[in-house]
Amino acid sequence: MIIDCHTHCFPTKIASTALSKLSRSSGALVAWTDGTIEGIKKELDRCGIDAACVLHIATSPSQQKSVNQFAAKINSPTVFSFGSVHPDAPDALDELDRIAAGGLKGVKFHPFFQHFAVDEPRMFPLYRRAAALGLITVFHAGYDIGYADTEQAAPEALAKILPVFDGAPVIAAHLGGCFCWQAVQKWLVHKPVYLDTAFCHSHIPLPEAQKIIERHGADRILFGSDSPWGNMAYETAFIDSLGLGASEKRQIMGDNIARLLKI
Repeated sequence: MIIDCHTHCFPTKIASTALSKLSRSSGALVAWTDGTIEGIKKELDRCGIDAACVLHIATSPSQQKSVNQFAAKINSPTVFSFGSVHPDAPDALDELDRIAAGGLKGVKFHPFFQHFAVDEPRMFPLYRRAAALGLITVFHAGYDIGYADTEQAAPEALAKILPVFDGAPVIAAHLGGCFCWQAVQKWLVHKPVYLDTAFCHSHIPLPEAQKIIERHGADRILFGSDSPWGNMAYETAFIDSLGLGASEKRQIMGDNIARLLKI
């Protein structure tokens, strides 16, 4: 089973506006789908991918309930929808309870869009609650092309907070740190964290990616595209280019995330 563990979509009525705004703020970044769940499903079919995790981000406290209602609406046997809480929402802990009770598989945090640093102590109660509920926690990791360079999602900061999760699953997106992969090797390799490959095609030097995967282990690497910002076919080709053995490739393309999703 092939599973894309890192995709995004929006409600149909706002998808076009959301894509246009995000593209402009990221230097005319190209979107490869129309930003809807239907667009994701078409890409899955086109690329021969069986299922996808869809990650949602509440960019303000007032958004979190509507974001999670949409997440629950599109959840299905082939769409594993993740919820979101905003750190500034007074009921963020309760919302994590509702996410778990609603059958969502995990929660996504984005330090840039949600204006926090991953190692801020105020975040620790949220991390502990997500872990206690059995949710998978996903972090945007490294830099973001729409923002000035900061350390708020740096691999070093992620490494510091892993003990807070007490062994519960944590995924650091973009192979552990978008555009700061040498820091990934220093701080995250061999640590109890999964790294996804979203948005790696044409962005990371191939030898760098191969070294991270070899040292960290294929059993803790997850295939992701970052669709609509990553092209699923191109991101699949990136995995094909790594020179992996059949067993390693099978782990990365689906077995590892299927184990985390408990399917």
